[in-house]
Amino acid sequence: MLMLAVASCKTRKQTVKVPVNADSTATMVNKKSENLELLKSKDVGFNTLSLKGKARLEFNGKEDNASINLRMKKDEVIWLSITGFAGIEGARVRITPDSIQVLNRLQGVYLNKPFSYIYNYGSRQLNFKTLQSILLGNTISDFMSAGSDLELEAGNWVLSGKRGDLGYRLLFNTLLKTEVNNLSDLKSGQALKVTYGDYQQIDATLYPTTVAISTMSGTKKVAIDLDFSKIERNLPLDFPFNVPKKYEVLN
Repeated sequence: MLMLAVASCKTRKQTVKVPVNADSTATMVNKKSENLELLKSKDVGFNTLSLKGKARLEFNGKEDNASINLRMKKDEVIWLSITGFAGIEGARVRITPDSIQVLNRLQGVYLNKPFSYIYNYGSRQLNFKTLQSILLGNTISDFMSAGSDLELEAGNWVLSGKRGDLGYRLLFNTLLKTEVNNLSDLKSGQALKVTYGDYQQIDATLYPTTVAISTMSGTKKVAIDLDFSKIERNLPLDFPFNVPKKYEVLN
């Protein structure tokens, strides 16, 4: 039986500063494959992951603040609980490679959609693994290929290219971690920007503890700012999602 290694966690963040100048690890300018592997080696590795903190949510101009509990099982499930005023859970979300389920406890409604529902807010090129990588600031495997352009700009790596209708430009900081993800669907006009910062080191891995997500799709605008204060890796986790019988099912 595989034994899960439990990483240390901290209730108060101790962040790692991003150096202003790049070190000698960013010198293999003419060896793209080695450079791509170097960037991938900085990814967050995990079997399960639990992140807790605060969130600022803005949907089409309406803003709310909440506590957030985010759990993941690698390549299988992303689970999210959003708690508002007085510790009352307002919503619960469960995402798998096939589906998106949302419990709106404030309104007593339930949404169950195929994963493709996310295309209302992002490109059809997005899949579950891409979403998982975006939330963690990991490299996106579909982009880490010889077909992408990889350049050093002012000491920072910039990865850019096009995959189908999806254009992408990723900026890496001097820690070789993703600093900015820019994705744009050239056909539909959808755009996604994700900015990462305030890294926390657990074991030998750096985790971004602030994640700012903004999306635009037509008139739909969403902004989510996440600030995680507690990170735990490879703990036994559950992903409860029970729908009360009285809840209305939304189409």
